[in-house]
Amino acid sequence: MTAFLKTLFLIFIAELGDKTQLLVLSFAAKYKPKIVFLAVITSTIVLYLLAVAVGSVISNFIPMQYLRWIVSASFIGFGIWTLLEKEEEEEEKKEKKIGKFGPFLTVALAFFLAEMGDKTQLAAISLTSEMPNAALYIWSGAIIGMILADGLAIILGTMLHKKLPHKAIKISAGIVFIGFGLFNLFKL
Repeated sequence: MTAFLKTLFLIFIAELGDKTQLLVLSFAAKYKPKIVFLAVITSTIVLYLLAVAVGSVISNFIPMQYLRWIVSASFIGFGIWTLLEKEEEEEEKKEKKIGKFGPFLTVALAFFLAEMGDKTQLAAISLTSEMPNAALYIWSGAIIGMILADGLAIILGTMLHKKLPHKAIKISAGIVFIGFGLFNLFKL
């Protein structure tokens, strides 16, 4: 249960203000919220199944002591990445390229491509490699964390898109990642 809550919290916080959440905000303003939500759920389930599978395999090849150092460094790295990440118009370009597929497929593909290899997916890989016996809890926590964060984006997207304090959210997420990394590195 600890793995579930840790993953849910970490993924939720990391997704706040992330590029995929902003992508969902823009899709929510353009398409029906139900379609956007279902597309995000579908992509999220597949993305985090891949992440948990990769994390489970890694845990079989790397000794736990080294794995803890790698996981800690990766969380600190994700925090720094979050703090230094620049705004990009990449998601809008992806949306225009695949917009001809219809709303559900457009949202699902754009979300999948934007989230593939993103820090939240890499965090799920790291957590699973650290706790391979909790893979199902990590997968569930990641999915629910993403759904909560992106569901929030859908609900608030059309109303608050211009008013969200993106910089403050980004800084908070970066600090949470670095905090998790330091805590994991120095835990007894």
